[in-house]
Amino acid sequence: MDIESIKQNYSRMNDMQQQAVFCTEGPLLILAGAGSGKTTVLVNRIAYILQCGLCKPWQILAITFTNKAARELKDRICITVPDGGQDIWAATFHSVCSRILRRFGDRIGYDAHFTIYDTDDQRKVMKDILKGMNVDEKILGHRQVLSAISRAKDEMKTPDDLEQEAKDSFDSRKITIARAYKKYQEQLKSSNAMDFDDMLLNTVRLFETCPDVLEMYQNQFRYIMVDEYQDTNKVQYRFVSMLAAKSRNLCVVGDDDQSIYRFRGATIENILSFENTFTGAKVIRLEQNYRSTKTILAAANDVIVNNKQRKGKTLWTQNEDGAKITLHTASDERDEGMFIAKTVLEYVASGGSFADVAVLYRMNAQSNAIENALTRSGIPHRIIGGHRFLDREEVKDMLAYLQVISNPRDDVRLTRIINKPRRAIGDSTVQKVASIASMLGESMFDVIKRAQDYPDLTRAASKLTAFADMLEGFIDASLSDTYTVAELYDMVLEHTDYKSYLKAEKENGDERIENVDELMSNIINFQEDYGDEATLSAFLEEIALQTDIDNMESGADCVTMMTLHSSKGLEFPLVFIAGMEEGMFPSIQSVYEPDALNEEHRLAYVGITRAKKKLYLIHAQSRMLFGSTQHNNVSRFCEEISDEHLEKTGNKKPQGVTAVGVSTQSAKRFDPFATNKARTAPASNTFTASFSAGDRVMHKVFGVGMIISAQRMGSDTMLEVSFDKVGTKTLMANFCKMEKI
Repeated sequence: MDIESIKQNYSRMNDMQQQAVFCTEGPLLILAGAGSGKTTVLVNRIAYILQCGLCKPWQILAITFTNKAARELKDRICITVPDGGQDIWAATFHSVCSRILRRFGDRIGYDAHFTIYDTDDQRKVMKDILKGMNVDEKILGHRQVLSAISRAKDEMKTPDDLEQEAKDSFDSRKITIARAYKKYQEQLKSSNAMDFDDMLLNTVRLFETCPDVLEMYQNQFRYIMVDEYQDTNKVQYRFVSMLAAKSRNLCVVGDDDQSIYRFRGATIENILSFENTFTGAKVIRLEQNYRSTKTILAAANDVIVNNKQRKGKTLWTQNEDGAKITLHTASDERDEGMFIAKTVLEYVASGGSFADVAVLYRMNAQSNAIENALTRSGIPHRIIGGHRFLDREEVKDMLAYLQVISNPRDDVRLTRIINKPRRAIGDSTVQKVASIASMLGESMFDVIKRAQDYPDLTRAASKLTAFADMLEGFIDASLSDTYTVAELYDMVLEHTDYKSYLKAEKENGDERIENVDELMSNIINFQEDYGDEATLSAFLEEIALQTDIDNMESGADCVTMMTLHSSKGLEFPLVFIAGMEEGMFPSIQSVYEPDALNEEHRLAYVGITRAKKKLYLIHAQSRMLFGSTQHNNVSRFCEEISDEHLEKTGNKKPQGVTAVGVSTQSAKRFDPFATNKARTAPASNTFTASFSAGDRVMHKVFGVGMIISAQRMGSDTMLEVSFDKVGTKTLMANFCKMEKI
């Protein structure tokens, strides 16, 4: 078959897609806008190369960033080119490097059976190194050191490079990190091990020190394609450019407007400077969008044009104009969550499905109030790219303290917190305590209080009784009825020094501390709702409702919640972006740094272009976050969108409001036996509909059902309802919008 006849097979593609498929020789940059069919172009370009007989399947290398993307690419290639499609190298950077190093790693001192260290392995090695260097973990944590080493490897810096930089800057902290880096690499080498960063770096070093190996792979790979090129770092760029230096048939696909991983080391300059780096490169722009309405694309273009760091393109579509974008002003974060829940229920009642809906936000902590609203409304949901707020380790730890205070016989929760923060109470000691308690038929707490009475616990007795004394102080404070739940929570935070533990010993310590503070927002809102009934046991019962959610399987009919970063590459008919406020999105840190603000514009562009049919942008007049109330202006991203594309709903936004952070919870010293402690909580104005067990009800989404139980909880009522079509749901009366029939 001649070339022109082969080209007829691709007539269904648009003009620019065809150009990308047919351009086979020399460096090529495909700027693929959101929803423009880039995977289709990659698959068809590979098929075209093979159909034209330009190379053998095993001479094509297609690199992706995830195993899922690699599998999808290879599966689609095999469907399009059944004969030989399996022989194409379609894999992630790490998979390709592993394959090369397993074969030639001996040339740089590794045998074919080298071990790949995961995060836990790395942490153990680094902890031992820092201990041997007499470095205090609280001053310089092992996670901080490992993070600095990873950044250095991304930039192809050796331990000597890092040490020289540190000496030049007279920074003792950096000198310590550089020396730890050197010891770390020596330890890995002696163990015949690599971490994930090493796999890329060592492959580049193999190529640099063994030109015959590089030449072999240069001769093998006649055509190289790299997806998501805007997310590559320096070492990945070096790897690709070395492989493609001979054939120069390098095709990279990416979108500079979707470069949002700078915090992971991604270098947007790789895509911005492609034509300068690879002489004679051709650039093809895929600007026709097959995903979104004209209105949504117009809004995306309005926002991204304000990014000063881009090559430039304008998405367009032949799709319908579609509905206007709703810009909704909520009074606070709970009103925001209720608006989302109400809108989702209305959408499903009109014939849509829960699976059509995505709720996006800038920070994981924002999911808290939204989860509450969805749960209370009985809306099934799942979180992608993160844990449910109440399932996060640090939140579960703090709740475990409160649960043990409420019920000291809760051995499961006590075991969780007995050594958090570290109290030098080892696992063997905990096992002995559990064994004695089981033998005596007592709780672990009872045994711990009398640890000195048991010979097996003599060595750890002082540590165990100190822990028990602290818990008894908390319990006495709780029983005294002079402390609010929020004050009790403050007390636990202060006397356990839990935040210092997170900062010193946990990855993403600052983010975890934010989650611990965000739990205070839950408690304060609970106290406002429940008034005089806001007891510790009632709060824990409320929390139990939040954790008892239907199990969500992959592909289940449920709302998807995720950060904007996690949403990249996905699409949904209906999308909410919550927290559209200055200081939230864009983040407060980015406002004063041009490069960071450009990336925030790209992140907004990514979020907007996830929507296919309908988009909601929501901002709150006030927002309680991390235990403090803030009043922020509407996000500049909303103001950048032309009014003709917007419909505004909700409260009127006050003008000239500036960002503030006023703490609503003042710290109080621990004094379990103090008197005259005033406990106040504003009365709730929420109206509770009157429902009773046995009532037949109609819910506009779940249909007809019968109330099995109705339990009064403060100003609300928790209902267990058996629906004829969807089974049993637990709903809060004030949220469920049901009618008796």
